[in-house]
Amino acid sequence: MLAGGGEKTHTGGVGIFEAGGRKRLIGMVHVGPLPGTPFHRDGSFPRIRDGAVASAAALRAGGADGCLVQTNDRVYGRGEDCDPARLVAVGVITAAVIAEVGPDWPVGVQIMRNAVRASLGAAQVTGAQFVRVGALVGQTASPSGMVQSDPLAVAAYRRAIGAGGIEVVADVASMHYRWNGGHKTPGEVASLARNAGADAVAVGHRDTDTALRMLDSVRRCAPDLPVVLAGYTDHRNAAALLTQADGAFVGTCLQPDGWGGRIDPDLVRSYVRAAHADG
Repeated sequence: MLAGGGEKTHTGGVGIFEAGGRKRLIGMVHVGPLPGTPFHRDGSFPRIRDGAVASAAALRAGGADGCLVQTNDRVYGRGEDCDPARLVAVGVITAAVIAEVGPDWPVGVQIMRNAVRASLGAAQVTGAQFVRVGALVGQTASPSGMVQSDPLAVAAYRRAIGAGGIEVVADVASMHYRWNGGHKTPGEVASLARNAGADAVAVGHRDTDTALRMLDSVRRCAPDLPVVLAGYTDHRNAAALLTQADGAFVGTCLQPDGWGGRIDPDLVRSYVRAAHADG
């Protein structure tokens, strides 16, 4: 039985992410190569699942506002293909995370590189509240080649499975997405993404001043659209960046052993304090 459902108007400013509202701090739950992918290690799935559950529990204990279950399979196709075993694995992990943290704490899904419909399906069935999309509009270069969006197919599938209540956060200028084919500002791409059904957009850059300019571009073009930081935040720059953003996806700075390691609830707590220092 589907856990989600319902219709929603995709104009921003409502739901988990809200323009000018509460700053949502979303911790990253990275899961390693899954069944059905070439670098999966036989027998490792229980450890991957249990690690994801532990990461989510640590994020909630530390005061984060939610988490994003994101696959990291090392290599990806350029399209929306998603191996059946991989999709089932994501569903099992997401359901286990929700069982641990409870249905009232936002959990999202992102099946990389751009398996948007599979992500929506996993979220709808498990009761997750949002998905993050690497390319909702246009196209972007990646190590696997050019990733081409298909917003019509995504919108049609979202409607077909009754996933209007699943929020869509679309990257528009980040480590995962850069508009390819003529110059467009982050704000212009954000407007296109909103027109394609995005409820919020994500931007990010390792240089703080550049990230602030990206945020300003979105604010000028789509002032009512929530904008989330797509990485590159830490305990030092979070307060400055979140004066302009409506939330952040946060990962490595919460992991004392580096990317993909355990999440330390104390680092989560100190990040939350730092992020709200100017609030």
